[in-house]
Amino acid sequence: MIRCLRLGLAALGLAALSACAPQGQGPDASLEEVSRAVYRHDGPPALTLYTMVSNRSGEGAHTSLMINASQRVIFDPAGSVSSDRIPERGDVLYGITPQIEDFYERAHARETYHVVIQRVEVPPEVAEQALQLAMQNGRVGQMFCTSATAGILKQLPGFDGIRSTFFPTALSEQFAKLPGVETRRVYETDGDDKGEAIAEFEAEL
Repeated sequence: MIRCLRLGLAALGLAALSACAPQGQGPDASLEEVSRAVYRHDGPPALTLYTMVSNRSGEGAHTSLMINASQRVIFDPAGSVSSDRIPERGDVLYGITPQIEDFYERAHARETYHVVIQRVEVPPEVAEQALQLAMQNGRVGQMFCTSATAGILKQLPGFDGIRSTFFPTALSEQFAKLPGVETRRVYETDGDDKGEAIAEFEAEL
């Protein structure tokens, strides 16, 4: 899977934009695999927006959304981190335990990128609606990681101010204006090959 790339649209006279690229995913996990992986986190219902940002340019490179509802998942449209230990179906990663949450964040943070993590608590019914929308969304095509995430958010009560965008940092800025958002950032000094982080994670299990 390839992460979001910067696309030059000079022929159209438009500015370059960061967008999601083709993933090269294998087949979806089976419903049985997904069911076995279900993890229910005991924290309050919440939505957590991940934005991967270039340390050099400050441009956004990828967007994803962790949803803590009746189960905890990550909607990772056209994502770049996968493991046989994390069932994935329709761009949704299942079984997001604290260990997998930590792995996911640290795998994206490396010498070239850091991760902006914005969390907001929501009513249970809003979290559940987000979960259902993510599960029903299906795989996301090229260049649409951020717009797909924004498309889910803008359907939720309390998020109607979210506007469609292809730019990860633009969505992050909109999300930051929501009441009660908590923000943190993850930096790592690992090399640029996320495959190494994935291999280390799988070796620890």
